[in-house]
Amino acid sequence: MTQKKPVNRRNFLQTSGLAAGAAATAGVAFPHPAIGEGIKGANERLNFAIVGPGGRAQGHINHLLQLGEEENVKIAAVCDVWDGNKEVGRGLYPSAEKCGIDINDKKNCTKDYRTLLDRDDIDAVLIATPDHWHAKMSIDFMEAGKDVYCEKPMTHTIDEARRVAEAVKKTGQVFTVGVQSTAHPQWRMAHERITSGQIGKIMQAQTQYYRNSAMGQWRYYPLTEDMTPKTVDWKMFLGTEFGLAPDQPFNRARYAQWRCYWDFGGGMYTDLFVHQLTHMLIALGLKFPRRVVGGGGLYLEYDGRDVPDVATVVADYDEGAQVIVTATMCNDTPIDEVIRGHTGTIKFTYEGFEITPQVLRGAPAPPSRESAGQDGVERVDAGFDPRGDADTRALWKHFIGCIRSRNQETLCPAELGYAAIATVNLGVDSYRYGKAYFFDKETGQVSEADESWAKKWEKVSHNRGLPQHVQGWSADVKEGSVLFPPDYQKLEGDWVDGQDPAKRA
Repeated sequence: MTQKKPVNRRNFLQTSGLAAGAAATAGVAFPHPAIGEGIKGANERLNFAIVGPGGRAQGHINHLLQLGEEENVKIAAVCDVWDGNKEVGRGLYPSAEKCGIDINDKKNCTKDYRTLLDRDDIDAVLIATPDHWHAKMSIDFMEAGKDVYCEKPMTHTIDEARRVAEAVKKTGQVFTVGVQSTAHPQWRMAHERITSGQIGKIMQAQTQYYRNSAMGQWRYYPLTEDMTPKTVDWKMFLGTEFGLAPDQPFNRARYAQWRCYWDFGGGMYTDLFVHQLTHMLIALGLKFPRRVVGGGGLYLEYDGRDVPDVATVVADYDEGAQVIVTATMCNDTPIDEVIRGHTGTIKFTYEGFEITPQVLRGAPAPPSRESAGQDGVERVDAGFDPRGDADTRALWKHFIGCIRSRNQETLCPAELGYAAIATVNLGVDSYRYGKAYFFDKETGQVSEADESWAKKWEKVSHNRGLPQHVQGWSADVKEGSVLFPPDYQKLEGDWVDGQDPAKRA
């Protein structure tokens, strides 16, 4: 028997109704609302400002320069607190020159982002600063009428994330978080399979981020002698006057390798977990957790850092599902990225994902899918190759299209960024303070966890309740959620007045 051809993206889109949500490939245009006359930038060049041209921003600059003619965009201004270093290829002046901006042009080459706020000739900004500046800059720019592409994580704290999401709604500006993996269609394709009941009730998901570096995570950002209080606006970097970070002496490592310190970032939790968790939330149809606990520690990298080199977050959701995010920075052997349902398992691959049916003991074998191979596994090709940073390019193209059409439904909108931050930051606090936390998605309030979570599920069980399902669930509520109790379970029940419960009518 020959193995059947894997499902591909084109066939999937023709039958799933997901053409709008999954068209995230480099060769397929993303859908946008019709562009009407008078829409900002509809027929004009879009001018961008780059705020924080560090390592990651250099890739964004490259994409915008390449998309210049194709998308009619231009980098009009650059802002950074450091003069920069040509050999390192980062900082204010090297980045301005790369963008074709005269370094003596103080209007377009600046160390203070506030000079850009009232510029009518700037339509949108890229914010790629350290995390502790993300919220303030995003809100300031949106209130000034600019659209925002903000690098992940969306913010430094949960409350900041809530305020950014509120600012998006209040201002009507277009906002996206730079989680490039959200441009891969595999997550939305998997979500359609899940919500149509194809792997049954969702129970658990796991994802990971493993790396290994001989010099320590984030220490590979070079320190240079020309990083000094004369070339770095340290006061602005800290943002102490805005309540962003405590005042402290200038330190090259805390400036260039800021991800290692709690004052400015959240280590693996916020820098790497956000990548994996965000796309997993898309696939699952989950957003805000109810209960979160985090673990980990500094087990090898004793180099002056604050953040752990081994970490795990476990998040439980009101929908009756659990997500595990785990990593170490001292070993690069990963675990599988999977979603576990009662009747099937989705395992994500580079090309797309695989669906493996579950063998349910005591139940008939599940029917073989027509598109499955002889081993019973269905292999889905999402038709997208993220190599060469193609996913970042796709994210930019979609964001630019959203700006022109005024479509706020970007591939990674603020509400999704808020959900990711709520989860990973509660993991940070759990690790640091030794407590588990509850999150109230209605109010955004955080409280210490107690026994009520376990009691809730015990009550549902004792009342023989029905399972809860993820957002978008379109299958029968019992689809893949039914257990098959053995006959002897009929003997269960309380004896009342000496009467056998099995013999009561």
